[in-house]
Amino acid sequence: MGAPERVPFNRPPLVGREAEYISDALGRRELSGDGHYTRACHAWLARRLRVPEALLTHSCTAALEMAALLVNFAPGDEVILPSFTFVSTANAVVLRGAVPVFVDVSPETLNIDAAAIEAAITPRTRAIIVVHYAGVCADMDAIDVIAARHGLRVIEDAAQALLSTYRGRPAGALGALGCFSFHATKNVVSGEGGALTITDPALAERAHIVWEKGTNRRQFLAGMVDKYTWVDIGSSFLPGELMAAFLLAQLEGAEGIVAERLKTWNAYHAAFQALEREGRLRRPVVPPECGHNGHLYYLLLPTAAERDRLMAALRADGIQAPFHYIPLHSAPAGMKYGRTPAPLAVTDDVSARLLRLPLFADIGRDVDRVIERVRAHLGH
Repeated sequence: MGAPERVPFNRPPLVGREAEYISDALGRRELSGDGHYTRACHAWLARRLRVPEALLTHSCTAALEMAALLVNFAPGDEVILPSFTFVSTANAVVLRGAVPVFVDVSPETLNIDAAAIEAAITPRTRAIIVVHYAGVCADMDAIDVIAARHGLRVIEDAAQALLSTYRGRPAGALGALGCFSFHATKNVVSGEGGALTITDPALAERAHIVWEKGTNRRQFLAGMVDKYTWVDIGSSFLPGELMAAFLLAQLEGAEGIVAERLKTWNAYHAAFQALEREGRLRRPVVPPECGHNGHLYYLLLPTAAERDRLMAALRADGIQAPFHYIPLHSAPAGMKYGRTPAPLAVTDDVSARLLRLPLFADIGRDVDRVIERVRAHLGH
């Protein structure tokens, strides 16, 4: 008997016009960044996310690093963020010489715990970076109150949250700056790629300068200055036109991609309700004020050992179902560069028990196979 057919954890979607747009970009002879397709992506993001400015970047990592530059993180500054996130969130802080201060997450949403933020603030705190885990927005009302009370900037790591909402407002428009990912594992993809959204008008002009390697190129092309020169720190954050051409096709199909992913998310959620009632697992929690984008579906098993057994059993079935982040506060670099002012009991607990299930736009009948195998392995 042969090996079971493999079900990947992720498969990037294609919506139909990617090749057409790339061919058109080649015909235009526009290969470097900030051409026709880059500007079209900027316009789509600004319109759809209801933000004044949006800039493509070559990754969400780059968008986070731009945000750190724009907010002027400096040596000795502290920035509060969840430990339960990808390394880029903390790296952007460390690269500016600032200190990431790791705090715990809510046991319900696995997003940053607002009460933990307040307890971690010191005179050196400059900003809060929130991560909208699994495309479910953090508790922005509570976080905004804390930020206003202490004069702190709020930066959104919205890598997983394109087209998610909080009280009807789009992710990426909820803080001073928003950072998105179009990595191949995300809902909308360009292989690599990201974007920075800017809601604070005071940061908009400088964002263009930082984006363009610290030069006043935009002002020069607009006839606002007579010389094109180096005026600030920056880097080459913009992607090439071929990536932007591919991305525009994806953005135009984004609503359809999200709709397909939500079908799968809802199928999982309904299928595992009985197992949750029996205490065999816990399903994701989506607060009523949040509209999510079906980015990922996870299960929380009762113990780490049970999670590991289920993961191994699914792997033997040909189903790729990985765990998620190793908490940053316990990583070698996190202990070297960061500060953890209090025990992170929830983060340590959920990271050991969490299992992610395959979820992509064209998963088709494979979702039924995943459901059947999870139920079988949990004795249901």
